[in-house]
Amino acid sequence: MKDAQGDLAPGRTRWRRFAAVVLPAAAAAGAIVFGMSNGAIAASFAVSGQTFKVSADRLVGTGFVQYGGAVHPKDEATGKAKDVPVATSGIADARLYNLCQSVKVPGMPVSLVINAGGDPDAPAHATNLLIDMADLQGDATFTNIHIGQDAGTLDAAGPDVKGQSGSFAQQASDVEIKNLKQVAWSTSAGTFALNGLHLYVDVNPQGPKECFPDPKK
Repeated sequence: MKDAQGDLAPGRTRWRRFAAVVLPAAAAAGAIVFGMSNGAIAASFAVSGQTFKVSADRLVGTGFVQYGGAVHPKDEATGKAKDVPVATSGIADARLYNLCQSVKVPGMPVSLVINAGGDPDAPAHATNLLIDMADLQGDATFTNIHIGQDAGTLDAAGPDVKGQSGSFAQQASDVEIKNLKQVAWSTSAGTFALNGLHLYVDVNPQGPKECFPDPKK
């Protein structure tokens, strides 16, 4: 393990172009995917049938956990709930610099966009943050990370933020993600201060504004 200067740093690990559902390797990703059907779910509400995008120049957080889960949006064809696997992340305290959130209106050249935390001295601030993610990219640094921890024993983000006992999980005392790009099904927080909030509707027949292009698979 090395720090940003290339020196060995105990308890600290760095990944470039971090993809949260593929940590630390393909085998770990498989453990997340196949163990998530009965995992804990971040969203305590009915999720919509579409994802949204979130980006930030930088996320700085304390108390990070991640484990497999599932959300249950309604299937448009059958009208019944379907199971969608997700990577559930919890962060006890998070600051997001230059936050953007966007969601497209289905079938229309319209998107709803939110910007906040553009002032470096006043980032967006969330406590008890829970996210159900489909995709996450960025440059991530974790401090005191435990990879392969039993999801039922997680405690870094609080006593109630944990997954199914016996399933794969990871946690760290601190996390920093630069150039964050995230596709999510749901986000919840105890508090979420959106400093410098700007919410607007973008209409563009050539394609509505989004926080970033669709991620490459």
